[in-house]
Formats: sequence, C-alpha cells, structure tokens
Amino acid sequence: MSTVADNIAVRPLSPAIGAEIIGVDLSQPIDEATKQKMLDIWHDNLVILLRDQNLDEDSHVRFADAFGEPAKVSSGRSFSKKHPSVMLISNIRENGEAIGALPDGEMHFHTDQCHQPRPAKATILYAMEIPREGGDTLFANAYLAYETLPDEIKAKIEGRRALNAYEKDTTVRANNYENGAASWHPIVRTHPATGRKALYVNRLMTREIEGLPKDESERILDFLFDHQEQAKFVYGHKWRPGDVLMWDNRCSLHARTDFSAGERRLLRRVTILGEVPA
Repeated sequence: MSTVADNIAVRPLSPAIGAEIIGVDLSQPIDEATKQKMLDIWHDNLVILLRDQNLDEDSHVRFADAFGEPAKVSSGRSFSKKHPSVMLISNIRENGEAIGALPDGEMHFHTDQCHQPRPAKATILYAMEIPREGGDTLFANAYLAYETLPDEIKAKIEGRRALNAYEKDTTVRANNYENGAASWHPIVRTHPATGRKALYVNRLMTREIEGLPKDESERILDFLFDHQEQAKFVYGHKWRPGDVLMWDNRCSLHARTDFSAGERRLLRRVTILGEVPA
C-alpha cells in the first residue's frame, strides 16, 4: 500500500537553492515517513516550496510544530487571538494602520531573528494576497557563499564573531540601531544537522566584526555581502496565492524586491525556534 511519502515528487527550483515538493496536502497532519522525507529534501535544498495549499492558522502552526518549537512573535504586537507564533506580513492598512509587519517596499538580504540569542531555525511563509508585480522573495545559498570565499578571507574570519543588530520594522540597513536588539554570532556557523559550514552575516543586520579595526571590519563585511548576493547563488521566487515556502535560516539568506504600495500583499508567517549558533 502506497503512502504520501511514497508519492512525493521533487522539482529543483534553481541550480543553487530550492526545491518544490509535490504531493503533500499541508491542511492535513503529516505522518512520520512524510515528515522525514520532507526534512531530508529541506536539508538538501535549504528552501522547499509547496503550491496550491489551503492553510488556516491551525494547520499552519501544526505544520511548523512538526519540525520544532514555534517561536512567539517578539515584536510586541499580536496578530492572532489563538496562536502567539503567528505573524502577518502585509501592506494592507485599516484605519491608517498596517495590519501586518514589514509592510512596504524592498527588504535587504538577511536571516530571520539573527539579532536574537537563539535565532529562527526555519521560517514558514504562506501567501494569501500577492501583487501583480514585485514583492518577490530572493533566496541565497550561504553554504556556497562560504565554500567559494578566497582562502585569505576564510582565514581572516575563522573563529571570529560579528554583531547582528536590528532596528524595529526596518527593511533596509538602518544607520541607527541603538534601540534594537543585538547579538554576537559566529561569522561562519556549522549546521547542526548537515555538518556543513555556512556564511552567517547579512547586509540588513550585521554591523561589525569583533576584534578588527572599524575600517577593516567594514571592508570585509562589504566584500562578504557582495559575494553572497551574487546571482549564481540566488533563486528568485515569484509568489502565487496558496504558496507555502519553508527555508532554513542557518544556511540561507532572503530578501524582498520592491512592489507597488497601491497593490495588496498579505502573507502569514510562523518561525521555528533554533539553537544558539556555533
């Protein structure tokens, strides 16, 4: 007798990163065999896509919970009466106030919650309303970014930490971040499941390298940002309503392209709590 896991199909999304999983209905609980197969695909591809899903809040959180502990929203806002881990990402406004977080425009490359002591392991984003153009999500492979670094840069950053800081609700690099949360994390982190090394800095939130003069720190970080954002490491996802994307924040980065403020964009997000980076 065939199972859901037996009938799963996989389609690569790009040469660098990402795979579409076909044959799983996330509105229903997934069994252990399906979970393990999806986990293997996710670890191999860093980002997984499931299209044509119909997820309410309960099924969204249940799917996240299968892979780890859903993280409570840390912004101080509440987006769900039932689930403290649910966040809305939206530019829709009611009575002049955005109903969601991170409402407008482009967003620089980053990894979710890297400014916290225990950043998100995974992010699961579900698309409900999508603009006709723009608002795409770009994903970059941080394994490949590290592996292709020049040897002299690898030697310079080996064993060093960087400061990651975030000014609330900013989508581009902020000059002032004194009011935001901040954490020091390794510049190169080792994935606890795969054992591979990934570059763990990003343009939005990484501020300085520990133990280096300011000008040298800025020069190396600028090089790392440009290096990891090269097109050969990136997949650009054009959203459709019903899309579910789950990505691994420990070995990938993501960004958002600009879109018209006159068009509605609404997605629901749940993150899964990760471990202290090492």
